[in-house]
Amino acid sequence: MSAATVTTPVSTSASDDVRIPLRGHLRHTSALIRRNLLWIRQDPESMADALLMPVIFTLLFVFVFGGSIGQALGGGQDQYVQYVIPGMIAMMSMTLSQGVGTGFSQDFNSGVMDRFRSLPIGRGSVLFAKISVELMRMLFATAVLMIVAVLVGFDITNWTGLLATVALSTAFASSIMWVFLTLGVIMKSAQSVQAMGFLVLFPLQFGSSIFAPTGSMPGWLRAFTDYNPLSTLADAARGLMVGGPVAHDLWVTLAWSVAITAIMAPVAIHKFKTKS
Repeated sequence: MSAATVTTPVSTSASDDVRIPLRGHLRHTSALIRRNLLWIRQDPESMADALLMPVIFTLLFVFVFGGSIGQALGGGQDQYVQYVIPGMIAMMSMTLSQGVGTGFSQDFNSGVMDRFRSLPIGRGSVLFAKISVELMRMLFATAVLMIVAVLVGFDITNWTGLLATVALSTAFASSIMWVFLTLGVIMKSAQSVQAMGFLVLFPLQFGSSIFAPTGSMPGWLRAFTDYNPLSTLADAARGLMVGGPVAHDLWVTLAWSVAITAIMAPVAIHKFKTKS
């Protein structure tokens, strides 16, 4: 009797999740987005990274490395500003994506996720709501980045290209968030997710064309940067915002986004449903 009592609610929950219509999933997702936004309102310090990171990184790279790298680009600091700002939009899309995994892990450890999974709501709604709020944080960070960029001399000459860059970065960020959601489910603590995220982010960011051209890199590293999605995203952003080739890098970045989402979204949802 006890075994039947334990297993029956689980199967019922799974079947209820399948029977929830699309309108129900959208309603659940909307309610959970509101819950996450209210949590940010009660804890404004959680926005510190989205506010300070674009400021610190922009000032650091422009004023510390801008002169020397700008000369290599055939100009000076002003030339480097035009080079690095589109790349930093790409960096924001990856760096802030890590927050979705650490936040998810914290919700598990605090018992919030147990409460969610006991409710008759779509399991995917919990994940989609988390991704939606993190994308809002990323867009806020991008807005802060562009304000600082203008203050240090970046010229916005193509607003359409800027909006297209933000849309492309959002698409890529949403795919990467499924990776960190999976880490948030399978790792035991937010600190573990953060440590693993650092091991992933660090080589991808600095082994790319975000901060400096790849022409002077050794051959083995250039081979890595050619397949690094952050390089293609950064190069596509430069093409859209300041001019240059766009098509190849654009389609490669979109292909990466679709492939990562297609692989990791089902994994994240399955791990979330089956986590004990």
